[in-house]
Amino acid sequence: MSSFRRSRGYSYEHSLVQRLNIGDWCARRLGGSSAGLPDIVAVNNKKSVLLSIEAKSGTGDALYVPQDQIRRCILIQNMFGYYKRRYTIFAFKFMKKKRYVRKGQTVYEPRKLVEYYKSIEKVGNIEDISMIKCTYDGKTYELKNERFIESNLPEFPMPFGGISRSQSRSSITVPIVKKASMGV
Repeated sequence: MSSFRRSRGYSYEHSLVQRLNIGDWCARRLGGSSAGLPDIVAVNNKKSVLLSIEAKSGTGDALYVPQDQIRRCILIQNMFGYYKRRYTIFAFKFMKKKRYVRKGQTVYEPRKLVEYYKSIEKVGNIEDISMIKCTYDGKTYELKNERFIESNLPEFPMPFGGISRSQSRSSITVPIVKKASMGV
């Protein structure tokens, strides 16, 4: 991976941690793939909530989370049974410049910056999934048996709100997700 891409990923993780460290929330970067851990863990000890977060950012039309990264998020989620509500979250950031390769040249075109926060709690047997894909329009897919199948992972209401295609950060209200509603 190029140092530029690694830097972009670090920057996104850092900004998520900054936004998550509000009120009763405490978040830390864990080192991600180099440490065999999720990118970020955030907790709210007063409300007994744990978020295991894998963050992806890019300039293309799709971002991917491979199976090993899905598994390590779930491992951390299951490791901390003390928390009554535990969620694995995929944070996807589509940069405001889209990268194309035309006639052998890399070209960047402007577009709207978009972030999605998807919960994996509604997925069936995680062992059957080789990869999760999120597209610029927020649709999600699971790679099963070498085919992408639409999965419609639900949006997760982050404690700080979020940016989506049709919402600004100031227009979002963030409910506390109930245990039953996320299947945990």
